[in-house]
Amino acid sequence: MTDITAQHFSNRELSLMAFHWRVLAQAERSDIPLLERLRFLCISSSNMDEFFEIRVGGLKERLEAGIDAPGADGLGPAETLQEIAIRAHQLVNHQYSLLNDRLLPALLREGIRIVRREQWTEGQRRWLQAYFEDEVLPLLSPMGLDPAHPFPRILNKSLNFIVQLEGKDAFGRKSGMAVVPVPRSLPEMIRLPIRVGGRRYLTFVFMSSVIHEYLDGLFHGITSRAAYQFRVTRNSDLFVDEEEAEDLRRAIEGELVYRQYGDEVRLEVAENCPDDMVDFLLNQFEMTRTDLYRVDGPVNLNRLTQLIELASRPDLKFTPFTARLPKPVRKKDSIFTAIRKQDILFHHPFDSFRTIIDFLWAAARDSKVLAIKQTLYRTGPSSAIVDALVAAAKAGKEVTVVIELRARFDEEANVALSARLQEVGIHVVYGVVGYKTHAKMILVSRRENRNLRNYVHLGTGNYHPQTTRIYTDYGLLSANQELGEDVYRLFLQLTSLGKISKMTHLQHAPFTLHKGLLKRIDQEIKAARQGQPARIIGKMNGLYEERVTRKLYEASQAGVQIDLIVRGICQLKPGIPGVSENIRVRSVLGRFLEHTRVFYFSNAPHGGEIWASSADWMERNMFHRVESAFPILNRHMKDRVLRELEYYLRDNCEAWELQPNGAYLLCEPGKHKERFSAQDQLLGELSGKP
Repeated sequence: MTDITAQHFSNRELSLMAFHWRVLAQAERSDIPLLERLRFLCISSSNMDEFFEIRVGGLKERLEAGIDAPGADGLGPAETLQEIAIRAHQLVNHQYSLLNDRLLPALLREGIRIVRREQWTEGQRRWLQAYFEDEVLPLLSPMGLDPAHPFPRILNKSLNFIVQLEGKDAFGRKSGMAVVPVPRSLPEMIRLPIRVGGRRYLTFVFMSSVIHEYLDGLFHGITSRAAYQFRVTRNSDLFVDEEEAEDLRRAIEGELVYRQYGDEVRLEVAENCPDDMVDFLLNQFEMTRTDLYRVDGPVNLNRLTQLIELASRPDLKFTPFTARLPKPVRKKDSIFTAIRKQDILFHHPFDSFRTIIDFLWAAARDSKVLAIKQTLYRTGPSSAIVDALVAAAKAGKEVTVVIELRARFDEEANVALSARLQEVGIHVVYGVVGYKTHAKMILVSRRENRNLRNYVHLGTGNYHPQTTRIYTDYGLLSANQELGEDVYRLFLQLTSLGKISKMTHLQHAPFTLHKGLLKRIDQEIKAARQGQPARIIGKMNGLYEERVTRKLYEASQAGVQIDLIVRGICQLKPGIPGVSENIRVRSVLGRFLEHTRVFYFSNAPHGGEIWASSADWMERNMFHRVESAFPILNRHMKDRVLRELEYYLRDNCEAWELQPNGAYLLCEPGKHKERFSAQDQLLGELSGKP
């Protein structure tokens, strides 16, 4: 066997940066509707925000703590941060050149324009000034800077102006500078009325442009000589000492305030901001030029998301579709009758998530249902799922919810949700100290013929009705007795703190999932060494766990054929002679965010195994979270999942292939080959098209 060294592993953060580049590339594609291309640009901007808040913030924390140990790839935090800075500056420059040189001109050709201040007509100026005075001015709070008024604390990711002033204030003091925060309650963009904007165009103005134009109205008797947008990104990773916290909910509520004022990790400023002003800001935030990002356009591209909705141009968006109802639930039988007859497999968003909501509402209303248990990680601000649980509790059923308060960037929503659930008598459990509860499970216990029958739902994605329309995920409804017992035992462990008894079907982290995965890879290795065909297909969001990566290298060297569909981070390098020449890795980016975690092993008993899971092949999922992986037991359903996996392996227009050097290349159909998109194929099957 070839020795595995640091050169055979990719760096986690740099692999994630490569994913951000692939997302941005979607905004360049002429075969994607124009407003969807703009949306991909905004997504890439939002992704970079989170990258700096969490990944860069975490690396800087490690450096400050004196932790500079390298990862499996050989890079320590300092070297990783240096490389991130190079790639991040390149990506940001590309974002703005793409906006200015391609997307804005394309929008103008379609009759959608964003007018700059210097382009406003006299009529537009009158309308916007009146709008400013009536709707904006009362909300602004300028803060002058002098010895009595030091530089203010700036909220994380808030938009601000640094303003140069000239003149004396009411107290005779010479004015120098001020900071004007832009209130988050204001809209990002304003659509001008047709009579002002012109009938030929849909005309928009940035709110920041309006504030910039009329800043003088904030400083009576003083002139604002110049103003420049700036924005600070802060370390936003929450730290809660769960061993010391007597009340986890209250501890997290306290930490949410800190998130707004964590350590600074990035400064964005308008490109025309003079050097002395930039140096002043860098000094205030104790940052270096490496942390500085000058941008040629609006600071925070994500503000353009509002234009996509305000434009009201469905012809420039993806064609709407109607998700299908699986055959078993199309009949007039009750949902419980349908599940008893057979397991029901869902592939969202192609299969409607409405069935899962109906399942919960049926449980809430059914007099035979005695208890409901559910995990909640992300649910959204307004959720039919939560409404059903509340209705069940009000109907007198025993309802238990395991809610993960530490779901990143959903902590505040989940804290509020836990309070709402407790108000109606729902038993709320916050999971296990030190482990995020990431498993996606529902257990409904129903009295039937003097016996209790368990109905379960297991999924790869969150119970969030909005994201189920844009994320791909698998889900399973089942009345299988053994599976129901497994889910019951896992809930028992989460709520009672006792040890878990042996499972029949489920694999669960942090106990059996990692061992089970390595065992199944070993099965394929054994078969390959005996001269039998051996194959693994894995589809996931991320692969970053050293022992799994090493085991996959071992499998490749034994002759196992391995196909991995990894959307984001991938620690493994495929196609290296003598190491990974039997491994192929691709990332698929299309209309929907690929979120399914599903795995195929060809040499398991009964003609191979298909597993779906809430967990990626990541260290955090295997050892620091409560996760569940469930087998697809029905032969026809296994065949369906395997067929759909093959779609993703055939994709030749939305797939990126990972190269041995860590670069990704976009697949192309090539001569004499038809274009094939996995997502288009699955959408086509909704309407009966081949």
